[in-house]
Amino acid sequence: MKNASQIILSLQNKPQFSKLSRYQCIGRIESLFVPSLQKMIKFSYIKNDTLFFVLAHPAGKQEFDNNIQNIKSALKFHMPHECENTPLQDIKAFVTHTPIKQPQTPTKIDATYKERATGNFHINIEDPKLEALVQSIQAIIKAKK
Repeated sequence: MKNASQIILSLQNKPQFSKLSRYQCIGRIESLFVPSLQKMIKFSYIKNDTLFFVLAHPAGKQEFDNNIQNIKSALKFHMPHECENTPLQDIKAFVTHTPIKQPQTPTKIDATYKERATGNFHINIEDPKLEALVQSIQAIIKAKK
């Protein structure tokens, strides 16, 4: 019986799921970068055998450009095994200036408050059922005060 990792591996090797192996390759290459550069990468993709890194800050692009030859030579010398089926001819980076959408967490509102009503009001209602209801509300307000 196959375990989960063997099933996923066999699915990734099928032609219709070839993009999964590309994303694993991209993730593996990104994990090889220094943590400061990893934080500046918004996303990355492969197009026409070129690996593109989209960076969030111009300083990240400058650092990436300074190290691009080292990255290329390291990948030519030792390509990760996740990238065996993904041909990479070039690596490029550019900066995007679109803001990152942060997931908004709902703010928790404190629903308790100090009762400001005193219950001192005159009830002038002719309907006995409605008058009884308003009197019960008045009694609750006076009990809490």
